[in-house]
Amino acid sequence: MNVLRGLGACAVLAGIAYTVTRVTQVSGVVIGYTAIAIVVSLTGWALSLRRLRHDRRVAGATRRRKRSGGARSILAGAAVLALLGGAGIAGYRWWTQEQDSAVLTVRYRTHGAADGGAAQPWLEVINTSGRTVDLADVRLRYYYTADGDAEYAANCTRTALDCSHVSLRTVPAGNTGSARDAYLEVGFTGAAGTLKPGGTTRAIGLQLYRVDHKKVDQSDDYSFDATMTVYQESARVTAYLDGVQVWGEGPDGDTEGTEVSAGSGAGTARIPEGVLFDDFAYTGPDDKALAAHNWEARDGEGGPGIKDSWSKKAVTFPSGESGASGQVVRLEAATDGTKKGTVQSEFHTVRPVFREGTLAARVYFGNTPVRGKDGDHVSPALFAISPDHKSKKYSELDFEYMPNGGWGRYGPILDTTSWRSSEDLDRVTEPHTRKLEGWHILTMTAVDDKVTYAVDGKKLYTSGKAYFPRESMTVNFSNWFVDLPFQGKRSWEVKVDWVYLKSGAAVPADEAAEAAAGLAAQGTPYVNTLPKKG
Repeated sequence: MNVLRGLGACAVLAGIAYTVTRVTQVSGVVIGYTAIAIVVSLTGWALSLRRLRHDRRVAGATRRRKRSGGARSILAGAAVLALLGGAGIAGYRWWTQEQDSAVLTVRYRTHGAADGGAAQPWLEVINTSGRTVDLADVRLRYYYTADGDAEYAANCTRTALDCSHVSLRTVPAGNTGSARDAYLEVGFTGAAGTLKPGGTTRAIGLQLYRVDHKKVDQSDDYSFDATMTVYQESARVTAYLDGVQVWGEGPDGDTEGTEVSAGSGAGTARIPEGVLFDDFAYTGPDDKALAAHNWEARDGEGGPGIKDSWSKKAVTFPSGESGASGQVVRLEAATDGTKKGTVQSEFHTVRPVFREGTLAARVYFGNTPVRGKDGDHVSPALFAISPDHKSKKYSELDFEYMPNGGWGRYGPILDTTSWRSSEDLDRVTEPHTRKLEGWHILTMTAVDDKVTYAVDGKKLYTSGKAYFPRESMTVNFSNWFVDLPFQGKRSWEVKVDWVYLKSGAAVPADEAAEAAAGLAAQGTPYVNTLPKKG
């Protein structure tokens, strides 16, 4: 009976040891438990042997009782050995399983050939370890071959994590013409959250494209696989945790355990709440990411200007000024002097996003046409407006720049206008005789029942409570003609480098510019953490 009890105790102790080592899941703790068990076990076994030798020297009637005590000592030692065995086995199993299985697993799929000139990798990260992983510590690399000196960019088209929490950067590796030429690095902001054991990010839809908008050749891209049109594990997309490679094999043969330095696109910073930011990293007016990010290029009828002449083809996304990195949204207004030969452009948010707070944008105005004869009454504008023009709470805030004037006035003129009703022409406005050739930061701040308009941080006009926005408005950029005063082909452009919106707070122009630069630098070309309502 004592033997059975001892064996039962051994089993219980072994189970406890195994459970403890599995719960802790820390190799140092396992080693510590094992070391303690070794010491206790050896001590107990030595004492039991010593007691047994003593029993053999004891005479007569006490021999059986002493042997029983010796047996109990032996069983106690055996129990400790069982504890040692359980801890050792558990630690061994934990260690080998943790080393043999990946901490992260990456799955990949593609639509196959480039669609609209862009590669479209879709990625999924799965936590295949036994511990929780902070996504801010995770990075992925998708390798591609840069075509000549082409500049590449990327954006997020769709993800359950929210594209605002995905950071992207394209990194040339300096080996032009080889499959290891460059890579797209995907990171996550601090607000992306964590992955519990077995957890997944679900689908992360990405676009990789040339900034010159020529078609991407994926045939020699290391990570591309045209056969993977459904999600499959891909060892050609590498994953890193805290700078150490934990999944895949890079084109240089780098495998698990390889350390990499943290790049500027690691994206570990937390994105501030109540912010809309866009750096305009898009392939064109039909880019799927536009709808995902609440943008639309107008393509239809209506006014103002030359009615029914709006075309989304007049909205493009070239590289930044003077060949600088990054992109801008370019809006063209072109005409031959006839209504039929006129094209105007507008780019706006589909849903309302702005009522109280600060709306800022870095905008380029031209005082002369990029092509053709000067003299048009052209009107590039930044404005916020109610989606329903007949709304009882109609609201509108305008910057309108007319380099050659318009509406019977000489230019250059910058109008700042706050509206209460478009149908009743209920508004307050103030014109400013200013020449705005080149890049400027325009801000409109709606706080404390006042709307203040400023250019490059200098206040120009403030409207009062009666014309304060009464409902949320869409954000719009446009370029249109007031009229067509003469014949002949000509074209005007306006460009927007970035837009930044902070809900409920007044933000000076320099702070808005600094915030925009910081977000772009950490690889987040688009952010939307605005309140869901309001």
